[in-house]
Amino acid sequence: MKKLVLSVVCLLLVVPVLSAQCKHLEEMAKHWKVSKDFTLAVADLMPAESYDFKPSPEEMTFGELMVHIGMPNTNAAAMVTGSKSPFTKPASMDKATVMKFLTDTFDYVIKTVEGLKEEQIHAMTGAPGRPQLSGNERLWSYFTHTAHHRGQAEVYLRVKGIKPPPYKF
Repeated sequence: MKKLVLSVVCLLLVVPVLSAQCKHLEEMAKHWKVSKDFTLAVADLMPAESYDFKPSPEEMTFGELMVHIGMPNTNAAAMVTGSKSPFTKPASMDKATVMKFLTDTFDYVIKTVEGLKEEQIHAMTGAPGRPQLSGNERLWSYFTHTAHHRGQAEVYLRVKGIKPPPYKF
């Protein structure tokens, strides 16, 4: 009888925690999908012949900026899983290559998030000399990094006289 009561108590304590963890990962994946769609919409508005455009000499080109969004995201997702990103910087910064790269890198991050285990969300990771972050914090920090550079890309569009897409949530 004690074992049965203990088992029921354990279930009552564990199920809500696992349910909350699943909901958290579902929400995170949902936001990465929205970020993917919005980032691709921004990238697609820039004409192919302007992927080498930069508003000032110190800036990255538009194509480089888009790649700069994708590459760190995959590195962060890989770090959370204890693996190495399968992506390398594309040799070409033309629109077709960059759009495919962005699509593939977002798909990789979303698939990674959807497959995370609870211990990966809580595990601390970081390169030597860099801050140690939980998996959760690392993924959200790169989500923010994406938003920052996507906003920068919208300024590139405006400088070219192109109205950015409206934000969708």
